Amino acid sequence: MTSPTTSPVKLAVVYYSSTGTTAEIAREIAETAEKAGAEVRLRRAAETAPDAALDANPAWRAHATADAGTAHAEPGDIEWADAVVFGSPTRFGNVAAQLKQFLDTLGGLWAQGLLADKVYSGFVTSSTRHGGQEATLLALYQSVHHFGGILVAPGYTDPAKFADGNPYGTSHVAGRGDLPVDEVTRAAARVQAERMVRITAALRAGLTAAG
Repeated sequence: MTSPTTSPVKLAVVYYSSTGTTAEIAREIAETAEKAGAEVRLRRAAETAPDAALDANPAWRAHATADAGTAHAEPGDIEWADAVVFGSPTRFGNVAAQLKQFLDTLGGLWAQGLLADKVYSGFVTSSTRHGGQEATLLALYQSVHHFGGILVAPGYTDPAKFADGNPYGTSHVAGRGDLPVDEVTRAAARVQAERMVRITAALRAGLTAAG
């Protein structure tokens, strides 16, 4: 929590979601961070797939329509933030192209050193239990290292993380869309969000005290 004399932690939650599972976790993280005292921007990576692909999958098209009110992520959202949580479904054990495309637009900020010294973390979804969740998060975190960011993974810092089982970030197995986001995943997301706000506030306070 922030004190009355300090400004709130600014947290950007940036995700890509095709059929809605990743978006649901993003909202859980954003809502929890707000309750913890953060100022939050919830943003989605722009869709890059052609309309024909969306139209061929009713769930994909339905989510695109339902999520249309969420603003697209812009580089300015990352510049604004003290901390950033990225979310992505796995794509062959890697970050979805839509989120990667957004990351690739951050080169200008990176060149100016404006991505450094921020706190970063990630979350992920997959169809199957061993569908590349950890590989996707580790691939995502390579970008954080290049940014000069401070990686804050949830680790096994709370009993809820032993139920979720992923120290790299919140993860959920969605099946073919028939496995909804459950309380295990939501609890893990809350742990991650609260930890992000707490650690970011502590780092900001320490940097301020150090002058």
